[in-house]
Amino acid sequence: MAMKIRLARGGSKKRPFYRIVAADSRMPRDGRFIEKLGTYNPLLPKDSEERVKIDLDRVKHWMDQGAQPTDRVTRFLEAAGVVEKKERSNPKKAVPGKKAQERAEEKAAEAAASADE
Repeated sequence: MAMKIRLARGGSKKRPFYRIVAADSRMPRDGRFIEKLGTYNPLLPKDSEERVKIDLDRVKHWMDQGAQPTDRVTRFLEAAGVVEKKERSNPKKAVPGKKAQERAEEKAAEAAASADE
């Protein structure tokens, strides 16, 4: 059985609330799970202790059994110090889009033309 440690959404429309669960990867996102490992409430401030609650002993147990955490849960575990921080690199994130680059080139050309005069 391929196990995942992932988020299961609860709460009403526009008011998300997530449970951190250990589940079979073939089950639906909000469907059957094996064990509830914690909660995540994104509506709370980032510095609140109530925002992310995790039972770290049970998470370690499931990871020893071969469960793979999802990307978001991995971020929570990195913050808690359970998993070593992974280096992430997205070099294209800061590069502007094509149209923005074209506008910047046009502005530079106009500035150069007005400086020559």
